Amino acid sequence: MMMKKLLICSLAATFLCLGGISFADNGPADMMLQAEKDKAKKPKPAVFPHAKHQEFAKCADCHHSAKDGKQVAYVDGQEIGKCESCHYKGSGLPKKIETYKGAAHANCKDCHKKSAAEKPELAEKFKGCMPCHPKK
Repeated sequence: MMMKKLLICSLAATFLCLGGISFADNGPADMMLQAEKDKAKKPKPAVFPHAKHQEFAKCADCHHSAKDGKQVAYVDGQEIGKCESCHYKGSGLPKKIETYKGAAHANCKDCHKKSAAEKPELAEKFKGCMPCHPKK
């Protein structure tokens, strides 16, 4: 009986300790971002260091979903869909964010400009199309 109580207490303690650990899929460490619906124009892909951004950004800083044509804020555990399911030419979204490329550029450039303003040492790093579109 004592052994059974010890086993139950050990399992309960393990369960409680693991309760604070997130087992969520944080996505790949590095991603290649490229519009799929606009392949005829062969847009340049962007290299996105996803894990590095997770060190200082929240998922909701970039991700969201839509319901009934309206943007819905990201919540933990939400499935992350393809941006192009909403952001595509002819979607009816504002021109700046209508396409995947436009939405990504708006989100990334705005964040990079804000970061460079807050930390001037980043200004040169975020100049032009770098570091998202590195030269081959």
